[in-house]
Amino acid sequence: MQRKLELYLQSLRLDRWPRSLAIIPGVIAVFILTPGLLHQINWVNLMTKLVVGFLLTWFISTANYIVNEITDAPFDRHHPQKKNRPLIHNQISKTKLMVFWFILVGISVAVALVLFHRYFLFSLMALLAAGIIYNIPPVRLKDIPLLDSTAESANNPIRFLIGWYIVETAFPPLLLLISWWCFGNFLMIGKRMAEKKFLTEQESAGYRLSLKKSSFHLLMSFMAVNAFVFLLTFALFSVQFKFYTFLFSLPFILIYLIMFMKKSLKDREGAEEPEKLLKNPHFLIYTIFLVILFILAYILK
Repeated sequence: MQRKLELYLQSLRLDRWPRSLAIIPGVIAVFILTPGLLHQINWVNLMTKLVVGFLLTWFISTANYIVNEITDAPFDRHHPQKKNRPLIHNQISKTKLMVFWFILVGISVAVALVLFHRYFLFSLMALLAAGIIYNIPPVRLKDIPLLDSTAESANNPIRFLIGWYIVETAFPPLLLLISWWCFGNFLMIGKRMAEKKFLTEQESAGYRLSLKKSSFHLLMSFMAVNAFVFLLTFALFSVQFKFYTFLFSLPFILIYLIMFMKKSLKDREGAEEPEKLLKNPHFLIYTIFLVILFILAYILK
């Protein structure tokens, strides 16, 4: 019984909870753009909503992983590690996984209706819809070259919106959303490049159909395009809202992007799970440096 429960928990991929922390930049952005709000906010209420908002985002992300676990089972057989997932070997039930899905979605919708503004609920449902469109035929954007990573990285701006709507009800700056989307897409393309390089042609084509129609050169070019659009839209956002000091961080951000691109060509695990890059002391130190740089840029604006 305990072993069976462990297999179900493994399929829920609960260890990916750090990705739901991506709602925090949305919260921070509200205070950066409306600094007077710092003196008006009820901090106990905000922290309570932030914790609950994180949990609901984690629940919906887990629901999406359940959909992915079920729809990807035929393809995961071709992946050297994922071929060992319990559903592939009929060690767990699809029906019971879907029961978990309904429970997670039901709780999330009910709590969001009671505690949050409707825009928060819409964003939460957008995250759920993104997972369905990405994974389930006949749309299944996961199988379409370039749209594959673009659709998966849409989770980035959606999670940003979830965090934003914990505090605010007005729509955030579009340039900031586009920039955040392109940054996420940059990371997701790195994941595809790693799969293309480190898996055999048969494994990559069988595991991810979009890779069958994507060349390494095409992926690298698309990665560069997303890096450019990310930097451009971030620069335009900085000028639009008169955060001119943010512009001085652009060369350092570019270095960070180049570091990741090189890592994608050398380290498969780091590219496939970008958050694991922070275990690398060089990436961790440079990430902390960038955070400090942004804080100083904001103080000196």
